[in-house]
Amino acid sequence: MTRFFAKKSLGQNFLIQPQIVKDIVKASGTTKDELVIEVGPGTGLLTKELLATGARIIAIEKDHRLIETLSNLFADAITEGRLTIRHEDILDSTLDIKEPYRVVANIPYYITGKILRLFLEKTNKPQSMTVLVQKEVAERIIARNKKESLLSISIKVYGKPEYVRTVKAGNFSPVPKVDSAVLHVANISNASFEHTSEEHFFDILRTGFSSKRKKLFKNLKSYNVDGKLEHAFDICGIEKGLRAEDLSLEQWVSLAGHLK
Repeated sequence: MTRFFAKKSLGQNFLIQPQIVKDIVKASGTTKDELVIEVGPGTGLLTKELLATGARIIAIEKDHRLIETLSNLFADAITEGRLTIRHEDILDSTLDIKEPYRVVANIPYYITGKILRLFLEKTNKPQSMTVLVQKEVAERIIARNKKESLLSISIKVYGKPEYVRTVKAGNFSPVPKVDSAVLHVANISNASFEHTSEEHFFDILRTGFSSKRKKLFKNLKSYNVDGKLEHAFDICGIEKGLRAEDLSLEQWVSLAGHLK
């Protein structure tokens, strides 16, 4: 394969450790004939392992330098209809999937949040997402320090995040400045929005986290019309002295439902 130099502008760090790739695919739960969207196939190491499961892959690659190499490397899989390579930016993609699918990706650090939101907010959401992200981001999403954040609740409201494993910086080329982690988000659905809308829930959530130094009740004071906020706190069993980071997903969902 032709050797490519990573583009800093695209946030490229190519994964070079086969065992990490195997762990990612195993964590994804990908099985034969399933559809997988792979974001940023790069040099094809992860693509090869995904194809080995018997799944059908749509690989989306922004870097034009890699398209020909990938097309030649996986010519047989493309001919057999098991792999489709699309040259486009995932953030501008017109890809419209109607069937169940999974997402597997080595995500550039600088667009991690955008890509997660892109898929989680789709009408037809993926069954799961298994992604390589910055270790610190993965730890925030699972709330390893027992403190929730706008990011962690924004992911948990759609699915169950799991920290699969740490990936040391030396497993990439070029070597990034920080370690990464494999994050798996399972059971993705809209189940949390049975009694509230996504728009209303995120309005409440963003307002609640608008000032980390203030108590949650003060951040949400604009909702306290005719004592409505106080009543919602009582019903949901939320103490007025708590901060936004202290509430669980269940409490946030319940609060949003009572502040309709």
